[in-house]
Amino acid sequence: MPQKILAGRAADPQLRGDLVQVKVDQVLLSRAPNRAFSEALAAGLKKTPVEVAVAYDSTCVTDASWNQAAQQGHPLAVSHEMLAHGLLVARPGIGYPAPVHLERFASPARLALTDDPRLAPLGGVGMLVLVVSPGQLGQALAQGTVWLRPPRSVQILLSGKTRPFVCARDVALELIRRGIREAVQRIEAQHKAPVVLEFAGTSAKLLNVSERAVLASIAPLVGAQAGLFLSDEKTESFLRDQRRSKAHRTLFADQGAPCDEAISLDLATVDPLLMDEEGNVRPVRDLAGKPVTQALLGGDSGATLRDMMAAAALLKSKRVPPKLDFLVAPPSRQVFVVLAQSGALADLAATGARIIEPDRRTMLGEMYPPAPGRLAMRTSDPEPLGPGFLVASAETLAYTVATGNVGDPRAFKRPVRVTIPRTLPTDDVLVLRERRAEAAAPKRLIPAAQVLPPWRGPWLVELSWLPAPTPEGREEKATREGKPSQEETKEEGMRVPGVVALHLSAVRACLTRVMEGQSPIRVLIAPVLPVGIAHALAGLGVLPCQVDEGGLQALRGQRTLALPAPTQWIETIPITMAQGKGTLTLLAVGAERSWLTAGTPRSTAPASGKRG
Repeated sequence: MPQKILAGRAADPQLRGDLVQVKVDQVLLSRAPNRAFSEALAAGLKKTPVEVAVAYDSTCVTDASWNQAAQQGHPLAVSHEMLAHGLLVARPGIGYPAPVHLERFASPARLALTDDPRLAPLGGVGMLVLVVSPGQLGQALAQGTVWLRPPRSVQILLSGKTRPFVCARDVALELIRRGIREAVQRIEAQHKAPVVLEFAGTSAKLLNVSERAVLASIAPLVGAQAGLFLSDEKTESFLRDQRRSKAHRTLFADQGAPCDEAISLDLATVDPLLMDEEGNVRPVRDLAGKPVTQALLGGDSGATLRDMMAAAALLKSKRVPPKLDFLVAPPSRQVFVVLAQSGALADLAATGARIIEPDRRTMLGEMYPPAPGRLAMRTSDPEPLGPGFLVASAETLAYTVATGNVGDPRAFKRPVRVTIPRTLPTDDVLVLRERRAEAAAPKRLIPAAQVLPPWRGPWLVELSWLPAPTPEGREEKATREGKPSQEETKEEGMRVPGVVALHLSAVRACLTRVMEGQSPIRVLIAPVLPVGIAHALAGLGVLPCQVDEGGLQALRGQRTLALPAPTQWIETIPITMAQGKGTLTLLAVGAERSWLTAGTPRSTAPASGKRG
């Protein structure tokens, strides 16, 4: 299915190149909207040619310092100048980007580009969502096309029916436990291409779009580039309820279409599960009786409208234990209104819940972080290297809130019946369009497009190490931090910072920090580095390199290593260390190497898309 979407938009429908040029349908700016917008202006943006381009302003809780930073063009802020160029602006309070876009803009059989891996749930509606660099987002906004790597597919065949008190979140955790991460790594190593999780099977057609979105959200957690469901009658019904039936297109896998690997899962075998603070998926009974001091229901992934209403019904007439803090973050304004109209929000409030705003920093762990050394539970996906917490279904969380301890929700004994209204609020009052922009609205500065210095010769890389999260969920300090001084970046010094990321979570965290402009690194070395992330890093001017276990051991204790000029970069890169010489595997291919040496993809394009 992902190949069908790309083939219909590619200059070469056979997708025969390492990189292919494709037409983009939607662009979603969430992590660093102003940075991508500045790249688009530098690429010549007048009016964007894409169908839909939305910038999400998810900073709901502000202070004087943030207001000042936003007025000065902070990369993470949203400028209303975007409206004049055909972009939509989603104002604070509308909800988290993934659930809001799923309701209001997502369309099946379309290609969307974004800067935020947390938008992976949009694959539940049958839309292919890929994470790329701000430079590529700028090109897509300005020109409507971009160069991408054709993906491979891992097919996940779903069968059977879930039992009572087993939710889509439990199924997603079971898929992680079944070893999808290893399958993705194996296929990437074999084909040097990103992997898309393709959900199929008889039971895939039984899931509604919201449940499909929960399953698609696991793609970043296992190193896949995206998750993708078919588009069928369930999808059409979802869009009809959202009053967007014209957006529906059918999407299905062709009969006998090849895939690189197939994994089967019988939903009837899934029990209530949770992900612990170290990222391991375990049965709920393994931690039964453990006290929890914070529980957060909702967020941008993991809890559907049905799950929110079921949790409210299970907690009706209950009271929050004295030592537990119960937070409720409605995923979207639509969900918030439905909960209010049905009385579920009042039931949650009567339980002792605190209703919080949909601020992006809540999902990143910067707001309402778990107390150190105490257990916390949430329904949303964890942020890489963020504060540690248990991830569980809404019904497991409801049992935890009712008792104050981790426990199996089947102890409730009677499952609740939830009726979702067919008439849903679809008012876009918090979506700004150009015609609604007020002339008196304050204008914000647009930051200049960031272009890293090009690679012109040998560089000395000063290494820091980024380990996995500790059991307490805190990030361990790297061996060296901070931006290089001006003297270090002068040509005669040739010094650049680099990171050795030991685990996938550390690699994902590095990509996020570079996207947001919080990290100055130019080299990322890792034993596991997904091809999709390598593609995005190349667009950022960051050299993505993979190292085997032997090379990793040789790097231990090294504070610096010498890299040769780009003319010596082939399949591998020779390096010089204090203890000798070695090699790194270069993951950039074709034009991606030009992006690296230029520091930006803005003015570079492949001369030929064919493989050598």
